[in-house]
Amino acid sequence: MDTRTFILHFSSLILLSSCLMSCYDEDPKNYLEVEEAYHDANSLYVNTVATLYNYIGGNADSQGLQGTARGVYDYNTFTSDEAMIPTRGGDWYDGGYWKNLYLHLWTEDDKELYDTWKYLYKVVALCNRSLARLDEYAHLLTAQQLTAYKAEVRGIRAMFYYYLMDMFGNIPLVLDDNVSVNEVKQSTRSEAFRLIVSELQDVAMSLADEHSNKYGKYYGRFTCPVAFFLLAKLALNATIYADDDWTDGISLDGRNIDFPIGNIHMNAYEATMAYCGMLEASGYRLANTYEENFAVENESSCENIFIIPIDAQLFTAVFENMARSCHYSHGDALGLSGLNGTSATVSTVMTFGYGTRDIDPRYAINFYSDTVYVEGKIVTLDNGKPLVYEPLALQLDVSGTQWEKTAGARMAKYEMNSTKMKNNDIVLFRFADALLMRAEALYRNGQDGSYSLNKVRERARCKKLDIDIDSSPANLQFILDERLRELVWEGWRRQDLIRFGQFHQAYDQRPKLSVEKDGHTIVFPIPQTALDLNHNLKQNPGY
Repeated sequence: MDTRTFILHFSSLILLSSCLMSCYDEDPKNYLEVEEAYHDANSLYVNTVATLYNYIGGNADSQGLQGTARGVYDYNTFTSDEAMIPTRGGDWYDGGYWKNLYLHLWTEDDKELYDTWKYLYKVVALCNRSLARLDEYAHLLTAQQLTAYKAEVRGIRAMFYYYLMDMFGNIPLVLDDNVSVNEVKQSTRSEAFRLIVSELQDVAMSLADEHSNKYGKYYGRFTCPVAFFLLAKLALNATIYADDDWTDGISLDGRNIDFPIGNIHMNAYEATMAYCGMLEASGYRLANTYEENFAVENESSCENIFIIPIDAQLFTAVFENMARSCHYSHGDALGLSGLNGTSATVSTVMTFGYGTRDIDPRYAINFYSDTVYVEGKIVTLDNGKPLVYEPLALQLDVSGTQWEKTAGARMAKYEMNSTKMKNNDIVLFRFADALLMRAEALYRNGQDGSYSLNKVRERARCKKLDIDIDSSPANLQFILDERLRELVWEGWRRQDLIRFGQFHQAYDQRPKLSVEKDGHTIVFPIPQTALDLNHNLKQNPGY
């Protein structure tokens, strides 16, 4: 099957799966008859496995892992020191929602939190249904097909449980399609962590060893390297995920956490290194330039591990993050309908060295800053004056200031051209992150992580200005700062701050809340509606 044929085939699977599953938990009369849906191996794959990829991206609030608002990405970005959406006069107050994210003042009654919970569990439920159908119609498949299809579904389910466990801590684990609400029990965080690890390890070798960011049969699919990346993340964060009392002030040591791979017993940091090594052995490496990972045609990247396919003519998933950030005039110039919201915090731009002679070359790639140009022309405001973003003027509320509409550096990162960013695949996982994970794991394990750290830093150069970044010794604060410089706008900052013990501390313009001293906000509350629907669930401590 050639590339174009596959893309059209894949898009038809997505569209068909939308029709089949869009009414999930609504009106069963809208489903296809079983006999229509499952009549051969291909139709079974389409309606059990391919359908699930419709939910990794999204096109509505709280849907998708990235690209939309008020969901997984926002809860992992605007709760951190990386970025905020400030109140700008009559814009972006939204009942205090964005301010409360930044200040950690969310509650169990927040609708958006429940919508995110529902989205993640909806995909888990769909995975359970798919597994049941695969077993029921196994006679349509060879033994090899059955194993491969089930591995793919279990991998996706494990990934969604990973996001649930990371965000909500003590969560229900449902692995069967025929479980009543009364039978659903809540697991501890460590139980969920161990199950996710076990599932990914169990299915990894049954998954295709393919680079799923590339055009072809496995484009956009959950493959073995995707499982390896998640296992590296799980191992590196094992000190957080294996801790069932995160409010007692006692931290676990990853060197004392057993994390076996096959018959080999390792500690959590050794396992992190091992899985990062497996990614390297799978052929991943740093792209020649940082920018090509986010180019309009970024399917050729040798670094991107897992992506959300984006094509305005083929797929329904959207990427709204840049439009949400750009000033109205800037958005008009880019064809994005700018909403003038998201801005990098002052501490973020200072971590890049903004305003100094040592500014990181990645700053110009990741941010629109100062006087704004599009295709070499200055963007102007309605009054004819140039649009100038003010990175150091950002506050949580800039209403009434002279920078009300222009405070803050804005999101760039993804290439823009005449297609107006309709074909850049959204990057979820990439190899540069794996190298930084390995550097951190080495350091935490009492070894030197400088080599892996500096491979990333040495790539970070601006050829136009002939600027190189000096090699640097690995230490924890430098690694944390480097993760921000390399991975800004990619949705990892909350998790990183938690692992480094800084999430519930004061940072940038966020004071440390007196009620937060126990660290309970490193997980979100179980939404009250979920508690009301299932009395077997208990609220997380501190809420």
